[in-house]
Amino acid sequence: MAYQETNVTHRAGSGVNAASTSKVLRNTYALLAMTLLFSAVTAGGAMAMGIERMNIFVFFIGAYGLMFLVHKTANSAMGLLATFAFTGFMGFTLGPILSSYLTLPNGAALIMNALAMTGLTFVGLSAVALVTKKDFSFLGNFLMAGAIVLILAMVAGLVFNIPALSLMVSAGFVLFASAAILYQTSELVHRAGETNYILATITLYVSIYNLFVSLLAILGIMSND
Repeated sequence: MAYQETNVTHRAGSGVNAASTSKVLRNTYALLAMTLLFSAVTAGGAMAMGIERMNIFVFFIGAYGLMFLVHKTANSAMGLLATFAFTGFMGFTLGPILSSYLTLPNGAALIMNALAMTGLTFVGLSAVALVTKKDFSFLGNFLMAGAIVLILAMVAGLVFNIPALSLMVSAGFVLFASAAILYQTSELVHRAGETNYILATITLYVSIYNLFVSLLAILGIMSND
């Protein structure tokens, strides 16, 4: 009898965890879709206004400042406003980049190819984590080390302006963003404590943003543009 009660309790607990995970996944992907759409709107606005590329230091201050705000307010209603402020800002900074690519002979094709590759990569990696339910928590250490290496490589790229180094940095960001998508999706599936869909959304959004920009840069370099 005690075994049966324990077994029933275990099944009930598993059911609650599964329902909680499903809810967080739905909220995360719903918010992610809305933030991506909002970013597209702000990017289009920046393009329509002819905004020039933002100073790199202003970009970093704005991006990391708003990201810090998201993390500070993630457990309150203000977290949603901070999330849209951050993703709107990122979309706005993407506008001038897209405008510069559209001036190229095959710029529109490059953008569409990068967008398609980003979408397929995100869907494919998410499917791997959701369908196989493999635990990718081991990627956590790789992401920490990779972030440090990429930041140093970015600084070196800004100082020395070497095309080959820029290509390596972009390729590194593609791998980093792909690993981050696997890791965050796995955390949503396997960690019952991962219930903050705002933070999960931000992680996936940044991964998609980096993936798209990096693929766009690689396609541009490979096409000699």
